[in-house]
Amino acid sequence: MNEQHSPSRFETLAIHAGQEPDAVTGAVVPPIHQVSTFKQDGVGGLRGGYEYSRSANPTRTALEENLAALEGGRRGLAFASGLAAEDCLLRTVLRPGDHLVIPNDAYGGTFRLIAKVVERWGVEWSVADTSNPDAVRAALRPTTRLVWVETPSNPLLGVTDIAVVADLARSAGARLVVDNTFASPYLQQPLALGADVVVHSTTKYLGGHSDVVGGALVTSDAGLADELAFHQNAMGAIAGPFDSWLVMRGIKTLAVRMDRHSANAARVVEALVAHPKVVEVFYPGLDTHPGHETAAKQMRDFGGMVSFRVAGGEEAAVAVCDRARLFTLGESLGGVESLIEHPGRMTHASAAGSALEVPADLVRLSVGIEAVDDLLADLAQALA
Repeated sequence: MNEQHSPSRFETLAIHAGQEPDAVTGAVVPPIHQVSTFKQDGVGGLRGGYEYSRSANPTRTALEENLAALEGGRRGLAFASGLAAEDCLLRTVLRPGDHLVIPNDAYGGTFRLIAKVVERWGVEWSVADTSNPDAVRAALRPTTRLVWVETPSNPLLGVTDIAVVADLARSAGARLVVDNTFASPYLQQPLALGADVVVHSTTKYLGGHSDVVGGALVTSDAGLADELAFHQNAMGAIAGPFDSWLVMRGIKTLAVRMDRHSANAARVVEALVAHPKVVEVFYPGLDTHPGHETAAKQMRDFGGMVSFRVAGGEEAAVAVCDRARLFTLGESLGGVESLIEHPGRMTHASAAGSALEVPADLVRLSVGIEAVDDLLADLAQALA
């Protein structure tokens, strides 16, 4: 990996990459350029390449440069949402008749986009357990152009060996996409492991405060970056300047937040494993997790996402969600506050009846950065 983007300098890059003090005023925080168009110095005489904010905006540029640095990529692109980023990627890379492989555990919105939207214009897809290289190999076809991976996956926290699957995809003439939302670039850098594109919902850990919706793509492939940038402009689902500014503000504390998220999650997992009403716990930090060794190899720590199954079935799981107080019942994840949800009825309802359907007795936690003893107390009373 390029020394400029080495993990040891991550905290410095998070605060400074793409964020030089303002040349006019010296402001240490990039301004919010809340503007639609830019004065030209004669026809075609653009200042800094800016003409219209859909095509480029200085605040969004700062975020995109920051994202590229954090992922060790050549170029970053910021979008209005994670799904907008995914849509741009899929429509840039795929054509009617092409095939992609998707994981058997993935965000419900990704599944919905592929199964209900992309499929309608002639793209084929199949499901594979991406944690099993043999399953990925078996799913590949001569027409496969993309292999899609989430690691850790949503909501069952499956782990895929990025380097191994990258080699498999490359040998088949396909590109590897890694959704790095759960890990964040602080914990995992897929491009350094062989991925072609990284996708993020910047709504989650990158923004970190549940106050913005956004998405991103990062790649080191210059040609692909140009194609993605063309489609980003042509399709128009760009991140606005204020949203870009909010994500940049969140990124400045990403490293310290992820350390706390991971530490709190480890304590929560310890309590859940010991609880008599918990049937199974999903967390890559557990020695018993089938992907533990891979996660330890390719991640800095194990993150703040935890899922578990509740004794008593679906209604018991729903009741735990309803009884939680400090853990807020809500969709999304990655904010400073802890969230709890029932994936089967909430974030993954669109996957019902498919190969991506989640267990009905599953509860998913996004463990925040509150005092961990308060979180443990809340879970204890919710499970009582």
